[in-house]
Amino acid sequence: MRIAVIGGGPGGLYFAYLWKRRHPDAVVELFEQNPANATWGFGVVFSDQALEFLRADDPDTVEAIAPKMESWRNITLNLRGESVEIDGVGFSSIGRLTLLSLLQERVRAVGVTPQFDKAIQSVDALQGYDLIVAADGLNSLVRRTFEGDFGTSLSYSSNKFAWYGTSKRFETLSQTFVKTERGAFNAHHYRYSPTMSTFLVECDRATWHAYGFAGKDAEHSKAVCEEVFAETLGGQPLISNKSVWRNFPWIWNEHWSFRNMVLIGDALHSAHFSIGSGTRLAIEDAIALTKALETEAHVSTALARYEAERKPIVKKLVTASRTSADWYEKFPEHMKADLMDFAFSYITRSGRIDDARLRTMSPNFMAGYEASRSKS
Repeated sequence: MRIAVIGGGPGGLYFAYLWKRRHPDAVVELFEQNPANATWGFGVVFSDQALEFLRADDPDTVEAIAPKMESWRNITLNLRGESVEIDGVGFSSIGRLTLLSLLQERVRAVGVTPQFDKAIQSVDALQGYDLIVAADGLNSLVRRTFEGDFGTSLSYSSNKFAWYGTSKRFETLSQTFVKTERGAFNAHHYRYSPTMSTFLVECDRATWHAYGFAGKDAEHSKAVCEEVFAETLGGQPLISNKSVWRNFPWIWNEHWSFRNMVLIGDALHSAHFSIGSGTRLAIEDAIALTKALETEAHVSTALARYEAERKPIVKKLVTASRTSADWYEKFPEHMKADLMDFAFSYITRSGRIDDARLRTMSPNFMAGYEASRSKS
């Protein structure tokens, strides 16, 4: 089989690696429009559950990336100068560029040479392939060319966010909520290496307008965020990497393939950063697509199988992601609550965690929460 993979992010690299490792005689060509060492953002997060899923299918890859990961067991919430930890929530993080470099090494080791700085300008340039895997992200050329056939829908969250880094080290995945005279901000921050952390700043649209961010360049916006979160940053500056204000895009495709083209990762669906599942979903898409292609004799029936088996799983996670994002759309209102009520609302926001599960998962937090409720 001759396969073209468009996009050198985690999903595209991982599919190319999986297929070539299992089918050494296959021709797999991977095209990425950016240089090998270019990436947007800083760290990416995997839940313990996501890592175990990957370990079950490909323990060697997990063993390769695990030494480069930072891990923690708790989430810390900071509100009005107070903090609370929610125990038993296991996550690991890794620098996005580090992850890409490790996956590039694995792709090369199985005989695929990624073609970087190779932008595909038209789907017409992809003639002669049995399968085209579109792993080319939110702005996917393949999806945009045939969006009517894929049944594409696109909308945006109203909140604004900017994705920074910092050399300030945070011991856990943390959220800091700050009220100012002109509005409310939230920062999602966590370390992804011994010396670096992700620091994603979010605010609602009213706050964004009140601060005049529409008229500020990236450097001035960064300076405002450094001032708002000066205490959290402990005097450390924020680091930019294409760190401009954005609205989160919601992408969904009702049809996952068209002709011999199939979508995976962000080209296919987006999941809000508040549940940290974008990279996980892309890698799991690659696994599911590989298994479907190995099960069915024909590409067309394999692509139908991939969608039928994977879609309900993804839809469930994306629904939880939207519910989580809805909570953040109203986070200035949630900030008015007592700290423990606020924390309970936060950890149950996606609808996937109820009281019973929380008592098992986070016994220390639940003991404190229920004690606070008994006093009120």
